[in-house]
Amino acid sequence: MSPRWAAKRRWPRCSSNQLLHLRKIADRLIGLSATIGSAGLLFAVGVILVDVIGRALGKPLYGSQDLTNMTMIILVFGGMALCDRGGGHIAVDLLERHFPRWMNRAMDIVSAVLGAVIFLALAWAVWESAKLSVMLNLSTNLLRLPKAWFQWALCAFAVLTALAMLLRAAELTFRGFDIRRDHGRG
Repeated sequence: MSPRWAAKRRWPRCSSNQLLHLRKIADRLIGLSATIGSAGLLFAVGVILVDVIGRALGKPLYGSQDLTNMTMIILVFGGMALCDRGGGHIAVDLLERHFPRWMNRAMDIVSAVLGAVIFLALAWAVWESAKLSVMLNLSTNLLRLPKAWFQWALCAFAVLTALAMLLRAAELTFRGFDIRRDHGRG
């Protein structure tokens, strides 16, 4: 392999300023997503509290199951990108200390890209399901809340999580920076 050929095959250049700008935008979107998920948690707790008190008094909250089920979509997927950013997803690191540093980094990059692919596939599948929900006018049993609204929210949260994972892979690739471990040193 000649040095001239090797010089032509370099990785595409990506300045740190571009990645830092993307990181700021991503962090704001992740914060908004987590805030929406937190609001969903507070709403679900309120609904359950009112329902339990109502049951004790003989008048349960009508539609509480519909509200709780649909809110769980917001609660779970709203915090998914923040969970990834903080390194909260399950990681098996039993053999990490036995591998060289470059191999661990490569596995982190591959796992971030694979996670992004999974979340994009999930978003696509739910988007297709939402199209059916609109076509068939599907809604919850008691309150008749349109299911498509919540499916679209799940799609948005899943796409945001996938983009955050791709950004993490880019940061690992081009800067050697892992937001999960190196936060504050970026």
